[in-house]
Amino acid sequence: MAIYAIGDLQGCFTAFQRLIALIRFDPTQDKLWLAGDLVNRGPDSLAILRYVKQAGDAVQIVLGNHDLHLLMVAAGIGRNHPSDTLQPILNAPDREELLHWLRQQKLFHSEGPYAMVHAGLLPSWSIAQAVQLSAEVENALRQDGYPEIFSGIYGNEPDYWFDDWSGFIRLRVIVNAMTRMRICTADGKMNLYFKGALSTIPSDYLPWFRVPHRASEQHTIVCGHWSALGLHLSDHVIALDSGCVWGGQLTAIRLEDRKIFQIPCE
Repeated sequence: MAIYAIGDLQGCFTAFQRLIALIRFDPTQDKLWLAGDLVNRGPDSLAILRYVKQAGDAVQIVLGNHDLHLLMVAAGIGRNHPSDTLQPILNAPDREELLHWLRQQKLFHSEGPYAMVHAGLLPSWSIAQAVQLSAEVENALRQDGYPEIFSGIYGNEPDYWFDDWSGFIRLRVIVNAMTRMRICTADGKMNLYFKGALSTIPSDYLPWFRVPHRASEQHTIVCGHWSALGLHLSDHVIALDSGCVWGGQLTAIRLEDRKIFQIPCE
């Protein structure tokens, strides 16, 4: 059995099909980890949701910011942006089934020496704490009153973690860190606006994974979200968003030996 991790799909179903053919993914034996942002901006988010849902336990996903945006738009809390390509899902006959399935998915996944999150973890969060915090959001999204949750987790403030946060503020910080953050200060203050390359990071900020002595540094964390970073491998971080939806590449890695597989995207 092999575990393959793949970066942001963002509706690029044809590229996804080509990549899983390249790695010879066998759902009866292998596992596929998808690092969030299954949907939006690309041409066929509906096909991706249907494929992943049907694949069952062979595929493990975490939710990304675009996946949450879909749920918010469907709940009437968010609004479609001009660059969104979500309407085929919203119009689909199996819309409610797909959206219900999406709401059951994880924000963070940990297994052995590996963990997976869409964006990142704040420096003070251990893997055990991240599992606990993500479960708080996951449980909230699975409740019948989830539209109220969405209305409360929109926003960029506060931009730091405090263990005693409660209610919507607590959930908002967890969601922002795990699905939106790229950089933060050494003491965990997030910058949620930055999207650029490593060379353009503002002073006093670091990539979240380069903060010294972060509590999660003993695990290897698989993530996506940062297309300007591109494929980035270090001892304890595997960043896989290589910008497929922008005409870059779609990347997979076999976790056991870190073998990279890539295909060009249109």
